[in-house]
Amino acid sequence: MKLDLLRKIIGGILLVSLLAFVHFQPFHDYFNTPQKITIFEGQKISFHKAAPVTASLKDNTSGILLSQGDNSVTLDAKRTGEHELVMDIAGFPVKKVDVNVLKDFKVIPGGESIGVKLNTVGVLVVGHHQVMTNDGKKSPGEIAGIKVGDIITEINGTKIEKMEDVAPFVQSAGKSGKALNVMISRESGKFATKLTPLKEKGDDIYKLGLYIRDSAAGIGTMTFYHPQSKKYGALGHVISDMDTKKPIVVEDGQIVRSTVTSIEKGSNGNPGEKLAHFSDDHQIIGNIQRNSPFGIFGKLNQTMKNGIMDKPLPISLSHQVKEGPAQILTVVDNDQVELFDIEIVSTIPQKFPATKGMVIKVTDPKLLKKTGGIVQGMSGSPIIQNGRLIGAVTHVFVNDPTSGYAVHIEWMLNEAGIDIYEKNKAS
Repeated sequence: MKLDLLRKIIGGILLVSLLAFVHFQPFHDYFNTPQKITIFEGQKISFHKAAPVTASLKDNTSGILLSQGDNSVTLDAKRTGEHELVMDIAGFPVKKVDVNVLKDFKVIPGGESIGVKLNTVGVLVVGHHQVMTNDGKKSPGEIAGIKVGDIITEINGTKIEKMEDVAPFVQSAGKSGKALNVMISRESGKFATKLTPLKEKGDDIYKLGLYIRDSAAGIGTMTFYHPQSKKYGALGHVISDMDTKKPIVVEDGQIVRSTVTSIEKGSNGNPGEKLAHFSDDHQIIGNIQRNSPFGIFGKLNQTMKNGIMDKPLPISLSHQVKEGPAQILTVVDNDQVELFDIEIVSTIPQKFPATKGMVIKVTDPKLLKKTGGIVQGMSGSPIIQNGRLIGAVTHVFVNDPTSGYAVHIEWMLNEAGIDIYEKNKAS
């Protein structure tokens, strides 16, 4: 009995001691201080520490200047490289922090309205239809196992690039009575099938029983331009086919300038939209090489200027973005880029590429009056915080058009083939 009581007393003391230790400020700061800090050359970063904790840089060669007070540590990155920060209490090391200083990196923010023209790999199947034959209604495409969203890439060994490439094969096969050897690309992989065209009753035309499309067009917003490589990023999200709702597999494409003609204001349950048309000269200003979950990417053949921020800006990585005020660059009238106030409601310090890294809210009275918040066509609008490009607008909340998602800029740069980390290694 006495032994059990003694064990309970000792257990209680240990529990109280553990709770006190957990709430001890230096211990609390130990967990809050990240194990790795990444900053850019010329940038400063500060974090909290308790008074008993002392910070020091191991083997520092003036790449970083360290200053500290009773309750904070400040690192001033002077030169690229990797460093080690040691936190100790009374001379005993309690934590090591790896500090990676990246080469100063800048891009030109966008905001311009752009027209997008995508050409698919092959022709996209967007629907089936029944052919009225002497034996009743049939769809050759369905019989061949072709589904909506499939892409026809080859017919009889010949590459198919546009809709006009298909018709000669259909009529020739119909008259000869031979099936077409069709190569299909599907999300699960590629496969071959035989497709036999059928003749429409009372007509001399043979049909496949398929609705197909070879291109898509729309508008969006330029996010950034990298002058050294001429690479750009726009939209911030994947372009999907309006019928199949599946991402468009891009063979190539072009972007042109566009002009906003009017705005359909958004409301709860009804997202708004920018109405725009391609510039009258239809001058191609860049190509499209990639359509990914993070936007469209390629190279520009001429420099774009928004008239507000035409000089390169530094960027912020996902862990450097803070909740609070920010601004977006976008067009709501003609081709004039304007700066509007927003709020970063929440941000996730992502370690790996992912969409929807931030939740944002439009607070600018002028933009709310004009659009109701975030509207279609605003996707890709660059977000600026404290003089740095941090990301792009991507999606609107259907039931709250004032708010939506945004993607961190470092993932768009990664998709564009711009490796800010590799630049540091090369240096």
